Amino acid sequence: MKRIAILGPGLLGGSIAVKLRQLGGCRVSVWARRAEAVEEVIAAECADTATSDLAEAVGEAGLVVLCVPVGAMGELARAILPSIQPGTIVTDVGSVKGRVLAELGAIFRGRGRFVGSHPMAGSEQTGLKAARADLFDRATCIVTPDENTDAAALGEVTAFWQQLGCRVVALRAAEHDVCVALVSHLPHLVAATLINTVAAKNSHAFEVVGPGFRDSSRVASGPPAMWTEILTENSRAVDEAINALIAKLTDFRQMIAGSNDGRELREFLAAAKATRDRIFPKINNG
Repeated sequence: MKRIAILGPGLLGGSIAVKLRQLGGCRVSVWARRAEAVEEVIAAECADTATSDLAEAVGEAGLVVLCVPVGAMGELARAILPSIQPGTIVTDVGSVKGRVLAELGAIFRGRGRFVGSHPMAGSEQTGLKAARADLFDRATCIVTPDENTDAAALGEVTAFWQQLGCRVVALRAAEHDVCVALVSHLPHLVAATLINTVAAKNSHAFEVVGPGFRDSSRVASGPPAMWTEILTENSRAVDEAINALIAKLTDFRQMIAGSNDGRELREFLAAAKATRDRIFPKINNG
């Protein structure tokens, strides 16, 4: 890609821009809605051009990356449609894919080539100031092709994320939403619930927290507006994940109350340890 347009210079969009500038080999244009955000991009020197003019940002781009909230993607897609060149590849970073893929696929069909993407990278921090070039190193990026996806565009988008440092996995949109509900959306709900439970039960307990509580609750510091939208958009899969968690917690409660010398509880904890150690071997082995 000789020119890549990034629409939205937040944590993800900003990190893409920073990494592309580090890699070189292409011109990066960044669009931001507010003039203040444009000035911030210019000051950070993370793009060749920064503008609040959509047509200027995307007009010559071979790849356009939508880095805005899921709820804003449809409006933005319709706004850029007249300005992109025929065959332009468009992708996104949205955390929910079902509605996004259906809506944007229909908008760009016949002019642009849309491929859904979701890099599993980020932090509780937000904005361009939190952007960093290594954000995508060894991260997983999920692409969500369907029967209408252009094979060449899928290959280009896959190569793009790999260039940024990601391992790329392909899933159908529905499967994506179920998986991320379990490994991303449910953990955020659990972290928020943990914080609110302690605050309601005994806020003095916060005075004696250690690293375990800090790590378990870290994602609760994520932006509430963004997470409200994500959880609402993926409500069906999140509800199924909550039900599965409640079932496991019910089993856990019965194990604690049982009279089996803790055998079932030890087996439960041992199974969890073995699974986590297998998934994250480098963390556990240094």
